[in-house]
Amino acid sequence: QVQLVESGGGLVQAGGSLRLSCAASGRTFRDYPVGWFRQVPGKEREFVGVIDASGKTQFYADSVKGRFTISRDNAKNTVYLQMNSLKPEDTAVFLCAADPDGSYVDSSAYAYWGQGTQVTVSS
Repeated sequence: QVQLVESGGGLVQAGGSLRLSCAASGRTFRDYPVGWFRQVPGKEREFVGVIDASGKTQFYADSVKGRFTISRDNAKNTVYLQMNSLKPEDTAVFLCAADPDGSYVDSSAYAYWGQGTQVTVSS
């Protein structure tokens, strides 16, 4: 059993930065790849990026590539999403998810989800 809690969201001006955290409980968290998704009300969850269990490999959506970076500290059971050069279009609820079965970019593949943290980027 894995429980995930996101934090670090807030209001930031365009061009600014935020770092989100995904804190996990559960011994097996360090064995799981972890994905980040974002969602706007009325729309499907959008893949942002994913990191493998070791933290060695990451993959990002084209929309955030070069601006966002995922890292993890398995000793702390925490995954991070560093977001730079934020744009108003990034405004969404950001969620982390663990233990994908198959495609890392498919939200339905993940077994565990946090509740999300709101990121708002103003113009």
